[in-house]
Parts: sequence; structure tokens; C-alpha cells
Amino acid sequence: MKDLTEQMVKAVVDYPEQVEITEVEGTDSLILEIRVSQEDMGKVIGRSGRIINAMRTIVSAASAAKGTKRTSLEIIEPEGEGSGTDEAPKSSGTYE
Repeated sequence: MKDLTEQMVKAVVDYPEQVEITEVEGTDSLILEIRVSQEDMGKVIGRSGRIINAMRTIVSAASAAKGTKRTSLEIIEPEGEGSGTDEAPKSSGTYE
């Protein structure tokens, strides 16, 4: 699922070399954390979240077809680019 996600994200961004996908495994699920440059955040999210929701649907269907763990995507905000506080990076939430 990581390779599929990486291909999709790199296809829509201007800086594909800055794309990072991190796997976080749980007991019943797999979370893929997506990190891109600040300039590419809007491209990955899309208008009203359409791009990221489409990616979530594809990854969810692919993981179900393979019979693997339930997989979800999260976009992690680049460090130092957020609200200006020292809080943890924010995510866009998970797809349920």
C-alpha cells in the first residue's frame, strides 16, 4: 500500500522528491502518514478534500482486495509551518 500511495502522491505534487510516506502499524490497521512540502499541501488535499478522499478510497479498496489490514491515510503538516506553537504535527484525520 505504501508504494501505491507514494505513486499517487508523487503524481500530483510539484516536488516529488520531498514526498515521504511513513507506515504506522496497529493491531488491526495500518496508517500511512504522508508528508509533502508546504507548497504541495493544497495539491494533495484538493478542493474540499476531493483528491485525498479519492486516494483514501483507492487505498482502502486495494487493501480490502488484498485482504490486508485496514489502511488509512493521514496528511502530516510540515514541521515549523503550522500554527507557530510547539505542538505535535497535525493530521487531516483518518478515513473511516
